[in-house]
Amino acid sequence: MRIHVTSVFVDDQDKALRFYTEKLGFVKKTDVPLGDYRWLTVVSPETPDGTELLLEPDAHPAAKTYAKALLHDGVPATSFAVDDVRAEYERLSALGVRFAQAPTEAGPVVIAVLDDTCGNLIQIVQLP
Repeated sequence: MRIHVTSVFVDDQDKALRFYTEKLGFVKKTDVPLGDYRWLTVVSPETPDGTELLLEPDAHPAAKTYAKALLHDGVPATSFAVDDVRAEYERLSALGVRFAQAPTEAGPVVIAVLDDTCGNLIQIVQLP
């Protein structure tokens, strides 16, 4: 068994797609219309056949409540690994990405937390 798709709830799929591709550097994998919304996934360009991230609409009331509670409490919705958090922080900051937490050492890892502009905080982590 392996993880094939995971998701983040987003308030606007088009805005999320632009952010996750133009700012974070993911690439669109799947875009299938499903009524008012789409099955819209992105992947890392380094592993195009790897785990997909579904940019899932927060249309269900429970999703909105969940996402707002995480954001309000400062809890990241998901986490992405990077080779160098500080370099990624500088690159993304130059692109206008807002960070809720600058790079911070947390034991053997370095973390930072960014705002994806679609209702989520996203942790980036550099593992030892």
